[in-house]
Amino acid sequence: MKGPVAIVGAGYVGLPLAQVFAGAGNRVVLVEANPEKVELVKRGESYIRDVPSEELAPLVESGAIEITSSYNVLAEADAILIALQTPLTAQREPDLSIVLGAAGDIAPRLQKRQLVVLESTTYPGTTRERLRPILEGGSGKIVGGLTPACTERAVELYSRALKTVHPVSSPEAAELTKLLENIFRSVNIALVNELAQLCDRMQIDVWEVIGAAATKPFGFMSFQPGPGLGGHCMPIDPFYLTWKAREYDFYTEFIELAGKVNENMPYWCLGKIARALNANEKALKGSKVVILGVSYKADIDDTRESPALKLIELLQEAEADVSYHDPFVPELPEQGLSSTALDPAAADCVVIVTAHSGIDYDALVEQAPLVVDLRNATGRDGTGNGKVWKL
Repeated sequence: MKGPVAIVGAGYVGLPLAQVFAGAGNRVVLVEANPEKVELVKRGESYIRDVPSEELAPLVESGAIEITSSYNVLAEADAILIALQTPLTAQREPDLSIVLGAAGDIAPRLQKRQLVVLESTTYPGTTRERLRPILEGGSGKIVGGLTPACTERAVELYSRALKTVHPVSSPEAAELTKLLENIFRSVNIALVNELAQLCDRMQIDVWEVIGAAATKPFGFMSFQPGPGLGGHCMPIDPFYLTWKAREYDFYTEFIELAGKVNENMPYWCLGKIARALNANEKALKGSKVVILGVSYKADIDDTRESPALKLIELLQEAEADVSYHDPFVPELPEQGLSSTALDPAAADCVVIVTAHSGIDYDALVEQAPLVVDLRNATGRDGTGNGKVWKL
């Protein structure tokens, strides 16, 4: 195998994947439609926090990573990895238009013995039922895919960059495996989110309960409650399977219930904020509410599907005076907000939505008149009757 590894899509999956392959001594060519991203990568500048520019630049300068907007480079590649978005429609159905559009551009450029891999998360059957017919194309080209030989080729490819590769029997099994990883987390997070709501009524510290249960040396995995799910995986992936399951007259009730619980959390957190303010003799309307952390998890700049965005929307609808502080996210254009300096004493309520590690939470609690801690960042015992209100 003498050609490069081609990766279609230089986003949150594609660019780190390119770094891994190139770092292991492979030549990589990225195909990216966004001209701004193309120019940044050509200069060795990264737009993804997980890929530092100081690590990307040497790989670009040495020629280990190239980037272009032209699909013509695919003709020279040994393998083509598709790493593009698979969002949901407004009706919560899979939207494969980006992936299938790329497949249409790949098809006329396919060469003999090329390996094509769908890296994008999707429902079982996508590779066989949707991708393969496009790659075969109208010219009658035969794609010898979905076979043990293809699995061997894929294992060989990924072994060039990874220490351990686990082959499975079919693309459907691989597609479902990727979904299960995130569905498992979604369902268990929904369980503790529901428990958190019950604990709130019973005036029991859910964090204490989870911590105590985690002392069991077997049979228990610790999941933490929060204001909702974020990122491109857990809020979206489960719905790919629920949609596909209906084709088989099967209803994934656990998965759908988990989705409902997790999607409701920002609304429940809004009520928690309103009750905390009310206890301090303040109405939600007109109160100065500072959202601390808007990325979907700590110490990153990714706001995709972040529950903080929904919570800000709900607070704005309730006519609260909303601002936010996040050292990783300077602007929220759709919300019309920019990150402001953290001044807890000037707020009526500080809401900890994402617990970035660089914040002095002891000082925050000391200075703020009221704190609603949705992440247990303060580590304080609070059951709804003091200065610190916990989830």
